[in-house]
Amino acid sequence: MASSRLCVAFVVCEQPAKTVHSIPFWQDFIEIALALAGRFCDICLDSLDCRVQRVPLMWGGRTLSLSLPRRLVCDLVHFAHKVPTVPVQRLINVGALDPVRAQVLPRLSWCTLFTKAMALVSVEFPELRRAYLSFPWARLYEHPESIASVAMERRYEGENGVFFAHFVCPEKRPLMDLETELRHFKTEPVTNVPDFQICLSICRLPLLLRRFAWWYVTHFRGYRKATWLGTFGVSVYSSLGAESLHPLSPVTTTMNYGVIQENGDVQVRLIYDHRVMDGATVARALGRLEQILNGEILTEMRALLAKAEVVGRVS
Repeated sequence: MASSRLCVAFVVCEQPAKTVHSIPFWQDFIEIALALAGRFCDICLDSLDCRVQRVPLMWGGRTLSLSLPRRLVCDLVHFAHKVPTVPVQRLINVGALDPVRAQVLPRLSWCTLFTKAMALVSVEFPELRRAYLSFPWARLYEHPESIASVAMERRYEGENGVFFAHFVCPEKRPLMDLETELRHFKTEPVTNVPDFQICLSICRLPLLLRRFAWWYVTHFRGYRKATWLGTFGVSVYSSLGAESLHPLSPVTTTMNYGVIQENGDVQVRLIYDHRVMDGATVARALGRLEQILNGEILTEMRALLAKAEVVGRVS
C-alpha cells in the first residue's frame, strides 16, 4: 500500500505545469513538510527517493540544504545584526611600501602588512581590544593582547566557503612568520587546519545548540569571545577589484581596505561597535594606522631586504 502511494505521488509530480499559477496549492504543503523533515532530521532532500526529488521540478528549481560553511555565515550574520556598528573611512597612502615590498622574497601580502599594523595600533588604543557583554549585566571586557580574525575563502566539499584564520599576538611576531602562517591557512587542506575544523564542528550541531554557543560567546564570556572570534577582524577582497563598504561582524572592530591605486592611495575602513567606543577614537586610530604602516612596518621590511642582500653577497 505504501509503495502504491509513492507511485501516485510520482505520477502527479511528473505532470508538467504550464505556469507557476497552475501549480496546485497542496504542493506548497508538501514542499514545506519535506523542508522541515530535512531541516530537523538533518536529511538532505537530494538523498531521498525519486518522489521527493521531483517535487521541486514543478517550480523550475531545487531545494538545497545549508552546507556547513553556509551555516557558519548564517549564524555569524544572525549575531552580527545585533551589534550597532558604524563605519569610519580614511584615505591613506602606502606608496612608500610598494617598492620595498616588490623586492622582499617571498613577497609579503598586503593583508599581512595591514594585520600587523592594526595589531600595533591596538597596543596604543586599548579600546580596540574591548568587547561589549550584556549578560548578566552590561559591561566591557578588555583582552590583554590582540587576536586577528582574518576571513578567507576556501573550497570545502565542492563549494566555496568563508573561514576565519586566527593570528595570536600579531604585533609581537615578525612579518615573515605571519606571511608563512597566512599561506598555510590558504593552502593547507581545510580538514587539517584546527581553526577551520572547530568552526565546522560547531556548525554540525543542531540549530538551538549552535545559537546557544554563539550567544554564550558574544554575550557572557569576554575571554571566550576574544579567543574564539578574535579582538578584531580583517575582511578584504580588494585583490578581486572590489571592496565592501560595511562588512557585518560580531567583533568590536573590523578592518577593511579597498583597491590600492598606482600612487599608493587606498581607502581604509574600521567598522566599530558604538557601544564600546566613539567615532573620534576610531578616526585617530586610522591616522595612527597610516603612521605605523609608513613607519614601523616599512622599517621592518627594509630590514628584511637588507638581510637578504647580505645573505646574497655571502653566498
